[in-house]
This record gives sequence, structure tokens and C-alpha cells, in this order.
Amino acid sequence: MKQLNLTLFLLVAFCYASNAQTKVELLDSLFTTLYSHGKFNGNVLVAEGGKPIFEKSYGKAEEQSGRLLTTESVFELASVSKQFTAMGIVLLQKQGKLKYDDLLSRYIPELHFYGPITIRHLLHHTAGLPDYMEVMDEHWDKTKIATNADVIKTLARLQPKAEFAPNEKYEYSNTGYMLLGSIIERVSKKSYGVYLNKFIFKPLQMKHTLVYRSRFQPQKLENYALGYEQDSTGRKVLPDSYGQTYYTHFLDGIVGDGMVNSNLEDLLRWDQALYTDKLVNQADKDQIFNGTTTLDGKKTAYGFGWMIKDSDKYGKIVNHSGSWAGYITFIERHLDHQKTFIALQNNAMRRTKIPSAEVRKILYGEKVEIESHKPIQVTSQSLARYEGMYASADLSFKIKIYVKDGSLYGHGQAEKQRPFKLDAFENQVFLYEDASIKMIFNPESHTMDYTQGTKKMLFTKE
Repeated sequence: MKQLNLTLFLLVAFCYASNAQTKVELLDSLFTTLYSHGKFNGNVLVAEGGKPIFEKSYGKAEEQSGRLLTTESVFELASVSKQFTAMGIVLLQKQGKLKYDDLLSRYIPELHFYGPITIRHLLHHTAGLPDYMEVMDEHWDKTKIATNADVIKTLARLQPKAEFAPNEKYEYSNTGYMLLGSIIERVSKKSYGVYLNKFIFKPLQMKHTLVYRSRFQPQKLENYALGYEQDSTGRKVLPDSYGQTYYTHFLDGIVGDGMVNSNLEDLLRWDQALYTDKLVNQADKDQIFNGTTTLDGKKTAYGFGWMIKDSDKYGKIVNHSGSWAGYITFIERHLDHQKTFIALQNNAMRRTKIPSAEVRKILYGEKVEIESHKPIQVTSQSLARYEGMYASADLSFKIKIYVKDGSLYGHGQAEKQRPFKLDAFENQVFLYEDASIKMIFNPESHTMDYTQGTKKMLFTKE
């Protein structure tokens, strides 16, 4: 449920779109390329004015059976769930059952020792609470699946100190949204899932959306995408293969910071409803889609369950990502232009990417960069000409390039750096995609062009 870092390091060859290429062609080219390089496995929807212009599935829903994803497949949303938790709180406020500036202790008196923390602090991630996952990892009996009530009891027993005073600063907090989920339950006298279903999912006809804890309360769901992680050997595995003491198993009973499950169609319904007054009015949305001001006078970029960005180029953008138990999820809404991007992935690999920057460029007719490297077969003999020690004026350490077992390896000669295998592509391009490294060798000039993310350097062979 940790917020996923949205910075995207694509190793790219520049492919500028001609006027003849449509947005659909570019979007398909982008996601097909990502899928072919093991960077995307899931469903994507892009809409303008509420109408999908691109919707497609890439890859498998289940590795063992080979069952493919469809655009109706249901995914666990991870932290994208937080916007639904926040909406649940907003609706309770509208129903007159709570106020944003009520103290946390009014609804969860067991945590009275956290003092002046309010519901508003929880919504904006300015409460300063300790990370419940770290607390439970250290102190919980991992043979049991923990619930929100278990977390609250553990916090009440241990009374771990707050990280900072309320509203001192912004710091993303799963603990805050877990507690908001509990507040929904205590105030409404309904379970988190029942409340969201009654007041959000059913009114919006989100027929494929539910709160689902697959380990705590397993049930049969049609067209469900199983989440996969990458183990130490690089294989795709189900998180449950690590056993019941793995964190995604023993924390499966927690709601509020995650556990909403949905699909593309329902999330587009949700997106479009937020342009209307069906659930909330404009005054409510002004709170949902705006940050707060911390004690030092700084404005935060997180509203009620949404990250916020004001762009000179794209207008106001709100989005959220999620990462949990093999799922990587993302929803982005361009409020001034009614553009929507939804990506639901069921592979959490080291190479998994969310190409939000590229999608934005395509939507606004900008030049777009799409990876286009053709892999080639190599031999130890053909690779020998690249071997040697390379140095750059921009780095204090050198990189050793050598051949081992028919492959090219790089090894940064700095403390604790490990060797890494380079995949070979045409035009003397070599990639180590797990770290977004690209090397282009020029044996004639004894140089190597090195790129990592946005950093570019020239190395010379000694």
C-alpha cells in the first residue's frame, strides 16, 4: 500500500510521431512495447470527455492456467483505495455524523495519547502517526491475520511515539487511512465494505467493485486477476508462496488504506461521477481536490485521497498510485480537460512501469518517446571488444566491463556495488533495465555512452 514512486525511467530510442499517427496507435505502441519488455502486464483505459479512446488488456490474469486478462478483469487497487475511504468520510460529514476537525480520540478513544490529531490531519497525511506496518511486523503474531481492531489494540498497548506534531508537515501515512477506515465503521455501525457499497458503489452502478480480502475472507470472484511479485531469482511468484508470515498475508485483514477491488469500467464510472453532484457538491470537491497548509506555511500536494499537481501545460491533475501484493495501480484525472488515465497491473516486477508522462504527451499531441530496441544474439568472441575499464570525468569511480558465460557484465568499482548483466541489442546497445541503465559502445573510439534515467555521461576505455 505504500505510495508508489511515479518517476519513470524508460530506456528509449527517439521515435517521433508523424501527424498520421493517431493517439490510439501511439498508446497501443507504447503499451505493447512496455509489455514486450516485461514492464507492463495489465489493463489500461484512456478517456477524453468521459468516452474511452483506448482500452486494452496485456498479458495473463493467471500464470499457472494461462488465463488471459480481459478489459473486465478485477484487480486489487492497493492505495488507490484511499480515495474511496476519503469519500466515505466526506459522506459521513455530509450526513452530519462527524466533522473534519473532530479529534481522532472522539471515535477511537483507545488512541487518546496521540492528543490533538483530527480527522482532517488523517485525510491530508499530516497526523505524524507511526507506520502500523512496521509496528505489526515487529510485534504481531504472524500466524494470525490482523484486522483494524488488532492494529488499534496493538497501538494502544505499545503507545509508539508520533513521528511529529499534528500538521507540522506532510508525510504519507497508511496508518492514517487505516484509522479512517475504522472511523467509517464505528460511526456508520457498518463494515467498511458494506458502507462503501451502499453509499458509493451501488449509487454509481459500480457492479464489479467491492472490498475484498482474499486471504482473510476468501471467496470466488469471476475474472479476477491474481497478483504476482518477482522473487530473488527473477521468477514471477504469488505472494502467498512466501508463507503466512509474509506481510501481505498477515496484514490482509486491514481496510481503509487498501483492499478495494475494481475494474476499468467501474473506475471510469467513478471518475465521471466526480464531475457531477451525484455524490458530493462543488464545495466538497474543493476540499477533496486541494491540499492543506502546514505549520511552516507550506501548501501540501495531497487532498482527501488524491495527489494534486497544477501544471502550466496540462492544468490541474489529480492522481493516485498503489502497490501491494503483486498489484501496481494508477488513476489520473485532468480536471480542466476531462482526460482520464487508468492502469491496473497484476505484476509487481522490478521493471514494472506506469508511463504517465508518455500518456500525457500523447493526449496533448506532444512528441513522444517510445522504446524500440531489437535484441540480438551474441557470443563471447563478439563481446570481447567491449571489455575493459571505463572512466568518466563526471564520476569518481570506474566501470569494469567483462565477458562471463557468453554475456556482457558491468561492475561499478565503488564500495558495495555488485556486477550486473547487460542485455544485448542492435547498434551496440546494452541494457540493464532493472536500474534503467543503457550503454552504447563505440569500439573504434574506445568510448561508451552511458545513460541512467535522465543522466548521460561519456566513458572512455583506459
